[in-house]
Amino acid sequence: MSASRLVSLRAAALGNSYRPRITPLHVFKSGSTVIASRNVAPLARSANLPSNVSKRLLSDSTQPQATFQEINVTNDPFDEKSTQLAYRSALKSGNVVIKTNSKTGAPFWQFGSLYLRENCQCPKCIHPDTKQRIVDTFSLSPRVQPAEVQNKGANDIQVKWSDGHESTYSWKWLSAHRGNLKPAIKSKEVKPNRLPRPFKAYDPEKGNPYPEVAYEDVMSKDAAVLEWLEKIWVWGFCFVKGVPVNPESTKTLIERIAFIRHTHYGGFWDFTADLTYKDTAYTNELLGAHTDNTYFTDPARLQLFHLLSHTDGTGGESLLVDGFAAAKALSKDSPDFYNSLASSRHPWHASGNDDVCIQPSTTAPVLKVHPDTKAVYQVRWNNYDRAPKTSWHVSEQKDWYMAARAYNDILTKPSNEIRTQLQPGTALIFDNWRMLHGRSEFTGKRRMCGGYVNNDDFISRLRLLKFGRQTVLDNLGNTRGWQNRENPYSIY
Repeated sequence: MSASRLVSLRAAALGNSYRPRITPLHVFKSGSTVIASRNVAPLARSANLPSNVSKRLLSDSTQPQATFQEINVTNDPFDEKSTQLAYRSALKSGNVVIKTNSKTGAPFWQFGSLYLRENCQCPKCIHPDTKQRIVDTFSLSPRVQPAEVQNKGANDIQVKWSDGHESTYSWKWLSAHRGNLKPAIKSKEVKPNRLPRPFKAYDPEKGNPYPEVAYEDVMSKDAAVLEWLEKIWVWGFCFVKGVPVNPESTKTLIERIAFIRHTHYGGFWDFTADLTYKDTAYTNELLGAHTDNTYFTDPARLQLFHLLSHTDGTGGESLLVDGFAAAKALSKDSPDFYNSLASSRHPWHASGNDDVCIQPSTTAPVLKVHPDTKAVYQVRWNNYDRAPKTSWHVSEQKDWYMAARAYNDILTKPSNEIRTQLQPGTALIFDNWRMLHGRSEFTGKRRMCGGYVNNDDFISRLRLLKFGRQTVLDNLGNTRGWQNRENPYSIY
């Protein structure tokens, strides 16, 4: 196929907005093989590396053994010297760089290597049914590099990575997710000047009893409902003992708080791992610690699970991790990382079933800052449902990935993990804005039921039970007094 034909096909695929150059630009040598990269130029190491490249980076065993050779650039399509310098700087920084022949848009696209690697679209990295990310971002080397980049057909590029993985990206996807050529001007957003609101963190290593209440008490006394909700507020989770092993009793238990939130999963759940809904929760696979509903503008606040049965198999151990406690530890060890996770906003999605593609009305950070208290009050952490972020300069990518990796290291520390084997008759409820949950892989057939409760309904019920209706009415809108524990707004 002719070069002009390739250009026209790609232009059509991109809506004529960007047309990648296919004239040979550089030669990338890997071992004894020489590859002419027509429109993509990856990083290749040479003796002339910039002085700020660390020795650790150079000695990393995952780095491709390659050299970079400049060719005649007298016909370089870049007229401005500043553009040429920016292009070469991007190459030397280890980014995947693609020249375009756009006269009105960016002269080239650049992608951070880790960003591009974690967003590989192949079935090993994106679940073919649920469309969720299944590659563990934090198992990838932060110094992963492209070993080879080349055209694949008329509308795709193929990247062979230093870790042995191979990825293919369409031009449409690359056009939609290209990064900014300059870092964004940092806004004067309010940084979190307080830790998350007062709470108690359960220490798994001490072996203390879990917070729990009795089903019979909760169903018969409002005072027991208040005790139940206060334990959820303070500890982030609570067990309910003595629940009749049937879905009807579990449903009425949730409704002692408020009505059950209806989502694309239905209202009250009664399910097995049959992929009825195309989400990893409906499989028997391991689920790492995460929060639910990151893809909703208003994620559900409470989540309840009741294991009704588990037959012909083993496994399925439940996992809880306190996201507030982990954030507090991160703030102490790395304040800059804490602020990065609180200020960098990300897209999220649920796109498994054909009739569903849910995204929040606005992008949202991992740690959300309350506009009145200026404290972090909500955690969104779900590597499965985090969508590729666009308009993101590679330096900002690196900052965020370092922060996210540090937070992940705290979350996955065994001493921070609360592990328990759910049993029929004991329900688990937790604060989905704070506690991350997961489970180990299992075999056999498990039947689980449960449901969500909205934030506003949970907070309304707790405030009314704790303070009484008149005090709540007397303090409507009293955000000034949120630090006073006698003010209903101290619960939010």
